[in-house]
Amino acid sequence: MEFRHVSVLFKESIEALKIKSDGIYADGTLGGGGHSHGILSASEGCHLIGIDQDKEAIAAATKRLSEFSDRVTIVNRNFSEIKNILSELNIEKIDGAVLDLGVSSYQLDNAERGFSYMHDAALDMRMNISSPKTAYEVVNSYSCEELTRIFYEYGEEKWSKRIAEFICERRREKPIETTFELVDIIKAAIPKKARMDGGHPAKRVFQAIRIEVNNELGILEQSVRDFTSCLKKGGRLAIITFHSLEDRIVKKTFQEMAKGCICPKEFPVCMCGRKPEIKIISRKPVLPSEKEIEENSRSKSAKLRIAEKL
Repeated sequence: MEFRHVSVLFKESIEALKIKSDGIYADGTLGGGGHSHGILSASEGCHLIGIDQDKEAIAAATKRLSEFSDRVTIVNRNFSEIKNILSELNIEKIDGAVLDLGVSSYQLDNAERGFSYMHDAALDMRMNISSPKTAYEVVNSYSCEELTRIFYEYGEEKWSKRIAEFICERRREKPIETTFELVDIIKAAIPKKARMDGGHPAKRVFQAIRIEVNNELGILEQSVRDFTSCLKKGGRLAIITFHSLEDRIVKKTFQEMAKGCICPKEFPVCMCGRKPEIKIISRKPVLPSEKEIEENSRSKSAKLRIAEKL
């Protein structure tokens, strides 16, 4: 299957980086190379470091960016390793970075990867196919309490406990092996009237399992801080999120890093000496236009937040 992915908020994120001719930029979620292609096309002199943990994405992006091969360094790692990656490349600071979080269209549409509740496949959901933990392990070995927690915290699913109980009851008979088996269990657990609201009934549970399998939220806050620490003064960080949990973490981390003095108000002078690390460029997130949503429905929930290193 061809690796296909439409870059969301493409123009807005490229413009946010303010590409310089001699700049060094990082795309922490290389995917099919869409944002990277935009960065490299914006200036004939800039260099790009493309990072992705998905080997299929690496292969697709390498092919797509071949015309810029002398200005591209592609790394098959997780973006959370940005500090080590730059150190190994003998790069002290970069001029900007983009993170396009979530699942690519290719990963969703490729049934074999097990991300989608619309295709029947083995329960997998690994962004890095070399990782040991799969959706099968989560669904079949986590306790009912653990499943309830991740469905509620990562999926914001109000029927979390009931769905977890149905899963645990079914797997006593035999392991749950496929996405459609799991979808059927979720549908059975959610009352019919509730299934009529809010899109596909399995959407939130599948999101929660994917987040757990890939530790998406666990690495996000520290990664935001690490990417920021790798920026030169005036360098920009653009982050695109696709659900409220991600956006909340990015927003909160940006706000904390933009704070100066945290001394109690009654102190006559600052004693903490804390200085802001960043300036928030987008007080409110940049949202996709109606035209983009019409052309790519998967962009509907996207939010872009931008910060600049001080």
